[in-house]
Amino acid sequence: MIPLGDVSRRPVQFPVVTLSLILANGAVFFLELSRGQAFVLQWSAVPADISAGRHLITILTAMFLHGSWLHILGNMLFLWVFGPEIEDAMNPGRYLAFYLAGGVVSMLAQVAVSPQSTVPTLGASGAIAAVMGAFLITYPRDRIRTVLLLGFFVTVTFLPAFLLIGLWFLIQLFSGVGSVASGTSAQTGGVAYMAHVGGVAFGVLTVRLFEDPSRPGE
Repeated sequence: MIPLGDVSRRPVQFPVVTLSLILANGAVFFLELSRGQAFVLQWSAVPADISAGRHLITILTAMFLHGSWLHILGNMLFLWVFGPEIEDAMNPGRYLAFYLAGGVVSMLAQVAVSPQSTVPTLGASGAIAAVMGAFLITYPRDRIRTVLLLGFFVTVTFLPAFLLIGLWFLIQLFSGVGSVASGTSAQTGGVAYMAHVGGVAFGVLTVRLFEDPSRPGE
């Protein structure tokens, strides 16, 4: 499932923070390409280091790093689909604080289930998962234009946000729990599943605290 956009509404205000985050992630990715693996390893979060109280700044820096073109393009697409409406609901300042807090909480969730892991963790997906969790609560019935990939069959359809995000969350949850139960790692195939779970949970539980009380009601 690849979301393409919300067809039920458009943000009232220009999504300056969402666009700025996308540009910031893009700029950092080009730094990665120019400076190489050493730069990525320096600023990625390693759960074992975080558990030991070392390199704590990487909890923040890691959410602006990505491992490949596919990684960053996928993340930025999800952020562009779900971010502008949540930025509108919160206002730019609250939304930025929410995004960064979601990224921190999602990273800590990953560390909590793999505290001794030495596998670097990076990517904006935990923070974006928080945005998706907020969207699930705020606009559950919005119709999302979505590409469905069913084997060799590809189609574009419209799914309610609660179904799209709910199915995505369940996949992350079962994948994360399965990897932990198997005694391997909560990060398999390069995907930090429990960071996604933690991000969605943060978004669902805190979105009302960040919403702008002055915005018009639905």
